[in-house]
Amino acid sequence: MKRFSNILLIAEEGSDQPAALQRAITLAKNNQAALTICSVVDAVPAEIQMGITTVTPSELYDIAITEKCLQLESILENIAEEGVPISTKTLVGNPFIEIIRQVSVNRHDLVIKSTEGDTGLKEMLFGSTDMHLMRKCPCPLWIIKSTKHKRYRRILAAVDRDPGDAVKDVLNRQILEMATSLALAEFSELHIVHAWYLFGESILRSRRTGFSDAEVDAMAAGEASERRQWLENLVKAYGVKADKGAVEYLGPQLHLIQGDPQQIIPTTAQDLDADLVVMGTVARVGIPGYFIGNTAESILNQIDCSVLTIKPPGFVSPVEP
Repeated sequence: MKRFSNILLIAEEGSDQPAALQRAITLAKNNQAALTICSVVDAVPAEIQMGITTVTPSELYDIAITEKCLQLESILENIAEEGVPISTKTLVGNPFIEIIRQVSVNRHDLVIKSTEGDTGLKEMLFGSTDMHLMRKCPCPLWIIKSTKHKRYRRILAAVDRDPGDAVKDVLNRQILEMATSLALAEFSELHIVHAWYLFGESILRSRRTGFSDAEVDAMAAGEASERRQWLENLVKAYGVKADKGAVEYLGPQLHLIQGDPQQIIPTTAQDLDADLVVMGTVARVGIPGYFIGNTAESILNQIDCSVLTIKPPGFVSPVEP
């Protein structure tokens, strides 16, 4: 399935960089897409500039830019025979802002980046730049963690239901499209998870409401049945609009689990030993400032595998080009 045409890879030093580079090259080949490898020179903080006496900030920038350019040239030399049209770009400034500007100006439709590695907190996989990009990058963002496996064995797609938000259905289909396309390319198992709960269940079970446990159980069973029907219809509708044969070939496994998404999705990813989680990262569309939901952020802080995050159509980044 041809999906991307203009891919941006963020080149960084770290153990996960070779995995990100190989993914970018493979995806560019499979999609006949252009690939830009970008490196970012961070701005020199003002307080450090004041303490520089032997080297001026301008000279320091020149040294850093030269070093980054040499690194990019070395990458190109090592992949010269891959047969992929590749260009390079060195940016200067705040990393996430410059990356987003690069995306907006050059209309990249996918950003690939390795995990930031040492974030200062052992339990956190994603660093500050990663989280800023997940919140504000207008195109899909693929943060890659290297594994001992050459391909993704299991891909987990997380979908959400919100009857009051029509755009959420479009986002769910985008999530399924990405996950299905990658699962076909990787010969992966495809799992689709939806976490649900009965609104106000704890209150309903209070003796003061007058409802018996059996009655609340029946309400929960009805909610579960409605959610399962919605999930099955979502997958079926996507298969009809996209490639029903491909969806049937993959035979996605559905996981309808009662509980808080903030707990269910990370736990399901861990239980399945998923190599990649595909999910949306935007809260209710149209609410100013809500570029990532608290639920999504909590999930991301608990995941220990590669993540592909997606924005809905019409998302506008707060970072101006």
